[in-house]
Order: sequence, then structure tokens, then C-alpha cells
Amino acid sequence: MANDAKSDTSTDASALSYEQARDELVRVVSELEQGSLTLEQSLALWERGEVLASRCEEWLLGAKARLDAVRNSAAAAE
Repeated sequence: MANDAKSDTSTDASALSYEQARDELVRVVSELEQGSLTLEQSLALWERGEVLASRCEEWLLGAKARLDAVRNSAAAAE
């Protein structure tokens, strides 16, 4: 499974949808929780997890901004 994580690392997180980033983050956390990796593999996965978490946060902040804009537009129309 460490090889899967290595190939996932090569995927540019900025190209991932929210769902893709979230699903990969779940896999990363699961693999880290197993505790069967070397220190180097664990560190690489941790770093990938940080990137994925940031990507998910970007998506969520963007969604919030869109919702806020719609609410503000609706309030202004009233």
C-alpha cells in the first residue's frame, strides 16, 4: 500500500476535486493509523495529508464564499 501512497503523492493536489482530495486524505490517515510504515514513508504520507487537508479547506472556503455571495445577493434584492 505504500506504493499507492507514493503514486498518489505525484498527483497535483490543486487538480483534485473536493471529493477526490477528501477520499485520498481518508486513505492517508488510515494508512498512517496502521503504523506499519517506515519513518520516511510515514513522513511522506503526513506531508501529503497536509497538502490534501489544505486542498479540502480551499474547496470548503470557496463554497462558503459562494453561499455568502448568494445570501448577500438575495438580501439585497429584498
